[in-house]
Amino acid sequence: RDAVVSWLESALSKAQCDLHDPGHVTMRRLNRAEYDNTIRDLTGFDLHLGDAFPNDDVGYGFDNIGDVLSLSPLLLEKYLSAAEKAAAAAVVTPEMMRHPILVPAAKMETSGQVTNYAREGGRRLDDTGADALLNYDFASGGEYILHVAAYGQQVGPDPARMIFKLDGKDVQTVDVAARREKPEVYPFTIRVTPGRHRVAFAFANGFSIPADDAKKQKRQDRRLIVNSLEISRPKGVSDPLPATNRRLVIVTPKTPAENDVCARKALGAFARRAYRRPVTAEEVNRLVRYTHLATAAGDSWERGIQLGVQAILVSPNFLFRVETDPNPSDAKHAHPVNDYEMASRLSYFLWSSMPDETLFALAAKGALHDPDVLSAQVKRMLRDPKAQALADNFAGQWLQLRNLANISPDPARFPDFNDKLRRAMRTETEMFFEAIVNEDRSVLDFLNARFTFLNEPLAKHYGITDVSGDSFRRVAVDGDRRGGILTQASVLTVTSNPTRTSPVKRGKWVLDNIFNTPPPPPPPNIPPLADDKRGPLEGTLRQRMEAHRKNPICASCHARMDPIGFGLENYDATGAWRTADGKYPVDSSGVLYGQKFTTPAQLKTILLSKKTQFVRCLTEKLLTFGLGRGIEPGDKCNVDAMVDRIAKNKYRFSALVTTVVESVPFRTRRGEKGTS
Repeated sequence: RDAVVSWLESALSKAQCDLHDPGHVTMRRLNRAEYDNTIRDLTGFDLHLGDAFPNDDVGYGFDNIGDVLSLSPLLLEKYLSAAEKAAAAAVVTPEMMRHPILVPAAKMETSGQVTNYAREGGRRLDDTGADALLNYDFASGGEYILHVAAYGQQVGPDPARMIFKLDGKDVQTVDVAARREKPEVYPFTIRVTPGRHRVAFAFANGFSIPADDAKKQKRQDRRLIVNSLEISRPKGVSDPLPATNRRLVIVTPKTPAENDVCARKALGAFARRAYRRPVTAEEVNRLVRYTHLATAAGDSWERGIQLGVQAILVSPNFLFRVETDPNPSDAKHAHPVNDYEMASRLSYFLWSSMPDETLFALAAKGALHDPDVLSAQVKRMLRDPKAQALADNFAGQWLQLRNLANISPDPARFPDFNDKLRRAMRTETEMFFEAIVNEDRSVLDFLNARFTFLNEPLAKHYGITDVSGDSFRRVAVDGDRRGGILTQASVLTVTSNPTRTSPVKRGKWVLDNIFNTPPPPPPPNIPPLADDKRGPLEGTLRQRMEAHRKNPICASCHARMDPIGFGLENYDATGAWRTADGKYPVDSSGVLYGQKFTTPAQLKTILLSKKTQFVRCLTEKLLTFGLGRGIEPGDKCNVDAMVDRIAKNKYRFSALVTTVVESVPFRTRRGEKGTS
């Protein structure tokens, strides 16, 4: 039987390889993260407009898969509204300058623990010292009046308190007695010299009332919510257009005769960056007509530019990553993507955003299909701060870190778990991922690194005593209890139930995310494992699960999952180390791939012995994320060659990314049978 299976697999694999099929990538719209990042890099404003969009659908474990990124009528309405807001931020018109400047707090920078209030356009300042700030260019000196619309979540004897600051210095402190039902506007006066100044307001008196289980009362927190900041100019003073305008309005007409020439330059340059390719003269001419509409209605030329920007930001050329095929319905002949398409593939893969000017310049030269150029660009882009998007979007989904926000361990069983610890768990794993990327470490360190990143709350949770303060730092760990993602609290918590651990979830998580061999879904009508809602349970979790899987249909899959999960039973449902589960000692022993183990460290050793399978899994996950489609049978030969190349380069993370970028599926595409 093994011989027949091997022969079939070999024959089918050879037939697939002979096709040299790069697969078909469906035209993708930008997901929420990509939209926000692209608006940031286009306009210079980090507006987080995507917070108001519906959640993106997920396919193959990621939310950037072309086949599931549909465009609903609701989302189209959101795009129209977002384009208007982005254009207003990017292009300030004389009409706007004649009125006070109103800045929603959601558009301001923040520090400390701050939560977005997307519907209100505000910010909730959660901790003492948290603040929201605005760097504003005051073209004229003088006395300005600032109005802040705010209210408080009032807890304790005192109202929420707000400190106004100018250039880092306290100016005035006010009590914010208003509540959500009736926010109030709080004025304060500043005197400034011409130039850029930092205006800020901070929360001064955080306060909490702990939860009281006996009285069935939840924890209560005093917080400050700021909705907007309005800046009124001195009487008789009209500021010129701010410096941020020059990012987009690169030229301005001195006479009406220059209107069209300047509009073509400004809108043409913006459209080239927004569409991520050269634009045609006809495309630019259509945009210039918006300036004609504005001036004909008595508005300013700048208002026409603003309307043109709105049109660009709702164009399919901006909202979708368009890649063209010479013969869209020909599924047999592959062709290289052009250089501008390659620039977008690179930037949205590593940055979840648009290409920068370096990539645009290389695309214009036709240099992005040179392997040496590609390799150099990968290393440059991984060093760029925008590569943080890999941790946010790839690692956040590969390791399911995003699910942490929805996990609520039973407070009676795990009283030490709170939002602060939850955030620390995710931060540890993200910083760990970033260290492997930034230091170009071996990807095998994901399984058994000798370091991690901790702050005092998380270190205490782990039983590590020599870490103090809320700041994270690199910490050496031993190989018995901690080391690698499998022993980090983030992963252990998202793979547990609210009241207990789940060997099945943990085993399935490893099979899916470490080996990419997920078990099939469970058969219908299988009763759940008994819990303690109806009285005390007898026996250990292992004993109850062994009884649960007596059904031979269940046992076939549980035999693969359960040993891995039981090997991690020394970690409770929040990732803390334990030696007993209630009154029963923890049994972490098992047999996996024919090898016995008794501790989590021994389990990791067995998993590391299957390093080729792990590297294949990581390669397939990263290729899926980079391409925006699932792995197909025709990808097998490409993946085989990629895994071999990564091994020859000592499993370095840069080798993994470079191998994906230089692969046939990443550099080429084909049409799809039946399309038109």
